[in-house]
Amino acid sequence: MARTPASISGTGDGSNFDVAVLHTAATLYYLENATQAQIAARLNTSRASVSRILAEARRQQIVRIEVVALPTSDTTLQLGERVRQALGLDAVEISGAIPTSGIRSDNILGSVLAPAVSRALESVGLEPGDALLVSSGRTLYEVSQFELPRFSGVLVAPTVGGTDQPEGWFQTNEITRRIAERINGHGMSLHAPAMPGARLFTTLQTDPSIQRILRLWPRARCVLAGIGARPSSRTQTPQFIEQASPALQQAVGDMCSRLFSQSGEEVSLPGSDRLIALSLENLRTIPHVIAVAAGPDKVEPSIVAARAGYYSRLVTDPATAQEILDRLENQPSISGARDRPPSVKRKIG
Repeated sequence: MARTPASISGTGDGSNFDVAVLHTAATLYYLENATQAQIAARLNTSRASVSRILAEARRQQIVRIEVVALPTSDTTLQLGERVRQALGLDAVEISGAIPTSGIRSDNILGSVLAPAVSRALESVGLEPGDALLVSSGRTLYEVSQFELPRFSGVLVAPTVGGTDQPEGWFQTNEITRRIAERINGHGMSLHAPAMPGARLFTTLQTDPSIQRILRLWPRARCVLAGIGARPSSRTQTPQFIEQASPALQQAVGDMCSRLFSQSGEEVSLPGSDRLIALSLENLRTIPHVIAVAAGPDKVEPSIVAARAGYYSRLVTDPATAQEILDRLENQPSISGARDRPPSVKRKIG
């Protein structure tokens, strides 16, 4: 019987298996088509252990399983081009269709959108030393669980401070960490609440670790951000948003936790002057802003944010893209996000 490449000893969950064992088992199973029984015999262990070894190899990314996206059809390309022209954007990436029944959308949303997000990121051409900013939100939280292109040496930083809500999609630092890991970038954390009290806000203005992130925002090359739906239509909103404020009724959506009205202007709520989040004006000046939005509740805010010049590239699904076109059919066309006064034109990086 062949000798094992290293000790197989490990805990019951496989977390301590030697990396050489993980690599050998993965090679036999995925490249040489050996059965788990054959691998067990080769490594002088049980089939149950082989199953745990293969699972651990995937967890440590010794094995990376990729579901190849369906080829982009001419119809999809035409749909993306129509939306691009209608919204006056630099580019629109259309994902595969998101199932509306049979599978819970929150289990598949990321897997459907991630290939289109990857194409959008690749088109930006990020290089070592560039800064990529990442927002919070359920869509990006889901996307961060799937493979993205590698951009070694890119700085990845959050666009908004934290909240104590337990759901992962409210934790911008965690989403940033995941995306940094996916792209092999350098993740940075913003250790500050999104809306601190007045005294803490003053203190944070001189904190070196906080200021390091805030100074990065204006010089970022790219932002990857979700588009939030109208607050009144959501089941959950960030706790720092004042729900009782009459001004909240004016908001049709948000980007980077900054609410905007139907006219595209920022909606000011109690404490907004203390909100630690990338400003909407900053969004207008960053060379590449990739917005990710899918679902009927994202149609209106996507149109408004495009008209306001808050993003230059859109990632969406076919149904949302078609609904955007249907909504715009009887509205004045958008001549282009760059056709605005020179003071708010997007810089080209």
